[in-house]
Amino acid sequence: MSVATSIVPPVSRLVATDLLQLIGNTPLIRMQHLAREFPGIEIYGKAEFFNPGGSVKDRAALNMILDGERTGKLTRDRVLLDATSGNTGIAYAMIAAYRGYKVKLCLPKNASLERKHVLRAYGAEMVFSDPGEGSDGAIRLCREIYQADPDKYFYPDQYNNPANWKAHYDGTALEILAQTNGRITHFVACMGTSGTFMGNSRRLRKEVPNIQCISAQPSSGFHGLEGLKHMPTAIVPGIYDPKAADDNIWIETEEAYGMCRRLAREEAVLAGISSGANFVAAMTVARKLAEAGKRGVIVTILADGAYKYLSEPFWNDSN
Repeated sequence: MSVATSIVPPVSRLVATDLLQLIGNTPLIRMQHLAREFPGIEIYGKAEFFNPGGSVKDRAALNMILDGERTGKLTRDRVLLDATSGNTGIAYAMIAAYRGYKVKLCLPKNASLERKHVLRAYGAEMVFSDPGEGSDGAIRLCREIYQADPDKYFYPDQYNNPANWKAHYDGTALEILAQTNGRITHFVACMGTSGTFMGNSRRLRKEVPNIQCISAQPSSGFHGLEGLKHMPTAIVPGIYDPKAADDNIWIETEEAYGMCRRLAREEAVLAGISSGANFVAAMTVARKLAEAGKRGVIVTILADGAYKYLSEPFWNDSN
């Protein structure tokens, strides 16, 4: 696959008559510079910041909202309520603004300033949880609010909703298969709700039985990787299945920050923190393959762009 063909969106994205038609069909970008040290190994990033809400979470949020409409759980007189670290909340707020729903979101108080500005711009109501409790604190707060008045809210519960991972099973994975002409050998992704990893790995394994699906997580419960979960110490999502991964890679926060800088300075891709973590994991897989003298086609997720993180000080590091 040439670089040119890998970054040009399909024409259908350019003539959409409905904003929501722009969700999905994102480009797959080959990382020419990061992969130079690994001859015979191709590394690709699925550029999910091309979605109109700016992240991979547009897919899951749309699928959960559509599922709510189909089942009658989401109606005009109910407020969409969920816990979020930011990106799913932005996706909810964007889609809800377009379809005419009210949104109330629980998120950690230390979510990036940029995220809060975007949510406010879309008209979402925000309720903040203890920053020291991370995404788990937002989940607990959301459950309290919902249980106090369940008839008022539509609570999609992204951590436990199968419509989350099915968005990738029926969409993202099929795009990856087409864009790599079925040559993918390794799929790598970090986990928050785990929906992206679960949906993609299940479908890719079905279509390419010999594929290796490798998850990644922060190395400890106290980390700076916004939106990601350290499963041994976190509230484990109901949609997560630890048996789905062939292996797991533990990511250090500083490594992910450094990879964000490398993506920007070597590949001219301004990507967010979870994307940096994804590429740390992808490079780890590439290094192991190279040391074993093997070839490979590795795909990971550029989950969102960097614009929501540009106030973070790690960008100023010269390394």
